[in-house]
Amino acid sequence: MTARPSSTTAPRAREMNLYRRYFDLVASGRKTIEVRVQYPDLRDLKARDHIRFVCDRDDALTRVKRVARYSSFEEMLDAEGAANVNPDSPRQQQLADIRRIYSPEKEALGVLAIEIELLDQGH
Repeated sequence: MTARPSSTTAPRAREMNLYRRYFDLVASGRKTIEVRVQYPDLRDLKARDHIRFVCDRDDALTRVKRVARYSSFEEMLDAEGAANVNPDSPRQQQLADIRRIYSPEKEALGVLAIEIELLDQGH
């Protein structure tokens, strides 16, 4: 048995699930900031890490360009720009949507803005 050449080996990536509407934006390259709360397993997330976003049977491989930490979703949206988080939704709608996903207790853990770039699925 021979090993595959390293150029075809997929990078090691953590997986994150996304709702379809957000996944489609990531997969098209239009969503460049992913929002998460700072769960303990995300504290070590850093630039150059890889994230594979998953929705049903679809996936999109991304590279982390930058991770910024904020105390609230409002602070994050103001600093990062709502269009980078979701180019199809106004800021107030995004804030309402995020708060439907994450409770105030989760937000209190800290907010992460993860700047990502979509990688060519062939690499």
